[in-house]
Amino acid sequence: MIRHALPGLLAVALLAGCTSYEPAPPAFHAAINQPYVLDAGDRVRISVFEQASLTNSYSVDQSGYIAFPLIGAVAARGYTLQQIEGQIATKLRDGYIRNPDVTAEIDRYRPVFIMGEVGAAGQYSYVPGMTVQKAIAAAGGYTPRAQQRDVDVTRQINGEVMTGRVLTSDPVLPGDTLYVRERFF
Repeated sequence: MIRHALPGLLAVALLAGCTSYEPAPPAFHAAINQPYVLDAGDRVRISVFEQASLTNSYSVDQSGYIAFPLIGAVAARGYTLQQIEGQIATKLRDGYIRNPDVTAEIDRYRPVFIMGEVGAAGQYSYVPGMTVQKAIAAAGGYTPRAQQRDVDVTRQINGEVMTGRVLTSDPVLPGDTLYVRERFF
């Protein structure tokens, strides 16, 4: 009797694993509405009013710093654009420029990474407003074996790496890693 029931139980367990939708943790959706924080791979356009020699685009290096003329390394990882503006203005005010007017904007976001059952897995440029579906389209679309209902996304939130399953209509953030799973049937 056990011999006859075992294949049925295995089939039920397999089907239950295939059809379960595990939504991403609440922090995934909360991160979308938070101010953008910089990390390695971002490029920031920093303007210092009436200081053409300081106005330029600066990349955030692997250590999380921007190399800025006169003042040296400025911590950027984990900071918002407004915080970067304040740091640079404070350092410039300390013996370089009397009353610096500093503005910062994103010149280029860090890339997203797409893996799994897509036409061309790899690294892709992030575009504001990008959804999972648009990111997959940039990667050549789904392969015939792809699970197209939802995708696993790995995201760094408040210094912690989290993975969650999201729908294809969900937004993507810079630095996300998307993994398109293989379907079973």
